[in-house]
Amino acid sequence: MSSIFISGGAAGIGLATAERFGREGWTVGVYDVDKDALSKVKANHPNWIVGELDVRDPEQWEQALADFTSHTDGTLDVLDNNAGVLVAGDIDQISAGAIKTQIDIDVLGVTLGAQAAYKYLKATPGSHLVNIASASAIYGQPGIATYSAAKFYVAGLTEALELEWEPKGIRVVGIWPLWAKTALADNDAKTTKTLGVRITPEQVAEKVWESVHPTPRDLRIHRTSYSVGVQTTVLANVAKFAPNFASRLINKLLAQ
Repeated sequence: MSSIFISGGAAGIGLATAERFGREGWTVGVYDVDKDALSKVKANHPNWIVGELDVRDPEQWEQALADFTSHTDGTLDVLDNNAGVLVAGDIDQISAGAIKTQIDIDVLGVTLGAQAAYKYLKATPGSHLVNIASASAIYGQPGIATYSAAKFYVAGLTEALELEWEPKGIRVVGIWPLWAKTALADNDAKTTKTLGVRITPEQVAEKVWESVHPTPRDLRIHRTSYSVGVQTTVLANVAKFAPNFASRLINKLLAQ
């Protein structure tokens, strides 16, 4: 039976992903720092494997993955690096603590997750590392600069590990949603208002499912990025094919 471990899986996109894979009969592991949310998940899904995880702590990563894989004979088909936080506000208006928290969870947490999962993914033929990136990494976003920069890091990490881990038989991909209808989008960022919140957690979860079931073309072109929603696809294409000044102008207008 295939298995997926989801960090930050007790709510939002993580929970929707767990439900998507659970419907297909996968062994699902939901790990999160929110004890109350985990209790609800356990009550609603008694067959899932549930546990606490602060992604900033490498020892907790080791313990959580050891716990989960004790139910899967030591294998891991998918690590979904889903946990993330966002604090909106201009860089001079948010606290140093808010900046550190975002970097610790969105950057360090993702990296530690990949590192800790490596030995299990390597032992599992056809395994995947899925990193939740963001459309905010297409072009740097004012008002959420730290979060946006963190997602640029996730994009770079994904590309680097795709190359680094290909010889090991591990496929690495990134999922690129715009604002989804989760607590993360409950903020004062200007693009939340200009672009709206049009994507559901279920749409992102479906893209995660698609990413770990690649088409022959996906494999042939070594596809690493999966955009979610029309808006993300349009913005990504603008950034790819338009001059830099055009991308800058569009993002400036969106952030006003």
